[in-house]
Amino acid sequence: MPGIMQHITNSDSEDHDANLASLDEWSEEIATKLAKEETIHLTSEHLKVLTKLREFYRDRGPWKNPRTILKYMQATVGDEESRKTLYKLFPDGPVRQACKLAGLPIPANSAQPSFGSVH
Repeated sequence: MPGIMQHITNSDSEDHDANLASLDEWSEEIATKLAKEETIHLTSEHLKVLTKLREFYRDRGPWKNPRTILKYMQATVGDEESRKTLYKLFPDGPVRQACKLAGLPIPANSAQPSFGSVH
């Protein structure tokens, strides 16, 4: 796996504290705790997206751009209104909030509404 700690420390993301130093540190319990802080009740649908997102990161390494992540997340949901579904699951922005709950680096420039964030 690419050096996640190096990516986090060199990232220009503002959300360093939302991420873990190692993918192995993450668990559903940690995700549930983070979700409560975000006022989200974690469901199996949330966990499916988070797990797939973590697999995507593990297999492909650091994010190139938030648009790639959003497209992958939409494919993971797999319904005709996937973007709407993602916003229902992650109301503060699918890319930012899902990465945070998955314990992954939040990509730079993901604050743009078109990249799955409402901030």
